Amino acid sequence: MIPKEGMSEDEIFAELEKRLRSDLTFNSGKILGSMCTYPHPLAQKVIQRYIDRNLGDPGLHKGSKEIEEEAVQMIGELLHLKRAWGNIVSGGTEANILAVRAFRNLSGVEEPELILPRSAHFSFLKAKDLLKVKLVWAELNDDYSVNVKDVEAKITDNTIGIVGIAGTTGLGVVDDIPSLSDIAVDYGIPLHVDAAFGGFVIPFAKALGYDLPDFDFKLKGVQSVTIDPHKMGMAPIPAGGIIFREKKYMDAINVLAPYLAGGEIFQATITGTRPGANAIAVWALLKHLGFEGYKEVVGEAMENAKWFAEQIKALNGVYLIREPMLNIVSFGSKELKKIEKDLKKRGWGISAHRGYIRIVMMPHVKREHLKSFLNDLVEILKKL
Repeated sequence: MIPKEGMSEDEIFAELEKRLRSDLTFNSGKILGSMCTYPHPLAQKVIQRYIDRNLGDPGLHKGSKEIEEEAVQMIGELLHLKRAWGNIVSGGTEANILAVRAFRNLSGVEEPELILPRSAHFSFLKAKDLLKVKLVWAELNDDYSVNVKDVEAKITDNTIGIVGIAGTTGLGVVDDIPSLSDIAVDYGIPLHVDAAFGGFVIPFAKALGYDLPDFDFKLKGVQSVTIDPHKMGMAPIPAGGIIFREKKYMDAINVLAPYLAGGEIFQATITGTRPGANAIAVWALLKHLGFEGYKEVVGEAMENAKWFAEQIKALNGVYLIREPMLNIVSFGSKELKKIEKDLKKRGWGISAHRGYIRIVMMPHVKREHLKSFLNDLVEILKKL
């Protein structure tokens, strides 16, 4: 309950330190299963300075709105789009829902259907419930990428869109987006790419020489892309991104927001009030790190993934699920539940996803952390 007499700042922080002691922290190196990371120091300064800015009422914060538009444009250019439309939103979930909403509203279909891989993020289940869109699941190939032929076979007159994944949540698999794009163009159906994770990895990994498929607006069928700066972009949580090829998609989801102090506007996001500081932080990081800075961050993460995968393959009692495409390594075991339980007892923040343990090489994950994890894993395997 609310105390009758207020507590001092010292008392508040003492209580918080005590209560939050059980939280794992990114800078501890123990969080290996998260797609988020410790925000870049510059981003933290930006948040502190501009925490009062509300992009839900851009008439009051015109400069913040211009900064957001520039951030969206920079991300669009990273994704091979000359003129980008979109917003910095709360995360990949909101971005995916917005894309489905735009496709549905433009389609004019009474019983809309969306075709997506079985590897798709759970956010599309929320889109299904919120938007009354039927999800049509496409099967996966042996390498866990979507079966393109199955996608095409499931197209009907009710299909409002196709989804491809550029960095699946569990394995970091990049679907054959070029082939999905060809199908989308042939049938006149928009293609949405969920690159919430891969969006801030693939462009830089490709520049480093990694053989990865095209996934963005370079492909004609791609009409929208989800990309999350709060993942490998190192922006503060929450900071997702939805990028559209054309303005018509924004127009299809715009809702008039009256009674704002800054004047009536149209909002294309799900949230009304939304943090301007986070969008400003995205802009600041893109300007501060630049392409080469992000390439260096991604390079270290990709090298860690390759190294860690080789270490897993050398162990008895565990096996690699597949060779990593991005900076995600997943491994399985006949004794997976016991291994997971013991690792968590030792303080590791890991993700056991659909029968395997997923390790995400985020910027806060260093080689020494991985070596420490492997030492614990070896000890556990010896006891099995």
